[in-house]
Amino acid sequence: MSDVPTGTPTTVISAKPVVLPAPGRGEDLQVRVSAPATGDRLPVIVFSHGFGWSMNGYAPLADFWAAEGFVVVQPTHLDSRTLAIPADDPRTPRIWRIRVEDVTRVLDGLDVLEASVPGLGGRVDHDAVAVAGHSWGAQTASTLLGARVLGPDGVPGDDMSDPRVKAGVLLALPGLGDDLTPFAAEHLPFMRPSFDHMTTPALIVAGDHDDSPLSTRGPDWFTDPYTHSPADKSLLTLFGAEHSLGGIPGYEVAETTDENPARVALVQRLTSAFLRSALHPGDTAWKAAVTALEETPDPLGTLRHK
Repeated sequence: MSDVPTGTPTTVISAKPVVLPAPGRGEDLQVRVSAPATGDRLPVIVFSHGFGWSMNGYAPLADFWAAEGFVVVQPTHLDSRTLAIPADDPRTPRIWRIRVEDVTRVLDGLDVLEASVPGLGGRVDHDAVAVAGHSWGAQTASTLLGARVLGPDGVPGDDMSDPRVKAGVLLALPGLGDDLTPFAAEHLPFMRPSFDHMTTPALIVAGDHDDSPLSTRGPDWFTDPYTHSPADKSLLTLFGAEHSLGGIPGYEVAETTDENPARVALVQRLTSAFLRSALHPGDTAWKAAVTALEETPDPLGTLRHK
């Protein structure tokens, strides 16, 4: 586990934008780095935002994780509204792949990012790296864990997994491509994943009221990444949660239709505990968090494991 005191408020420091050169991308990669002001052996979470967001979003998660002892790295992908790239941009069909390259570029540039935050140098555990993401960002993160995009012939495409990534948190990750709506099947061909090779340990979080307009299946579509991937996986199903899972993209944002601070707090606690234990074996935070959820008289969700 990271050597950050728990139980007392933790000061978080943040730097943005940190710019990583990205030849051939058309835009250099802008990144936000957040970390606790004290502590050593800090594990890393690279977080991929959902469609249209940026390094400035997801404060409920990024701030919480940083206060819990993680270095949180948030790249701004090309689909971000802050970049205003038009839909007919020639890069658009490749943005899903460029997103994965963005995360890889962050991993390659961890030394640069560490040096960007005053006082962070020498405090980062480069061997304890996780990826996380929400919605399209979860699809991005899953690819680093071993998920692959099926080609038109149904054959899995390139393996873009990264051995530096030891664990993942996948929030509202879309399921298999067999049940896409006609619009999604035509315009979003990358939404045909295979989870057969997603072997890296992961916590998958789904809302049982997340009824996506991209699928004909209903909320259980978001449990596919758990059902169709090999162990070691856990599935947190949140009761009453829609696509924002209670409001993880931000506080009082327009896209949140199921505002629920208690639900967000549960996501915060369980994701942090899972990653602490996955990245630093011997940490008992995950076991304690699971026990606490199981013993709650009126829980906000349920956990499955395999």
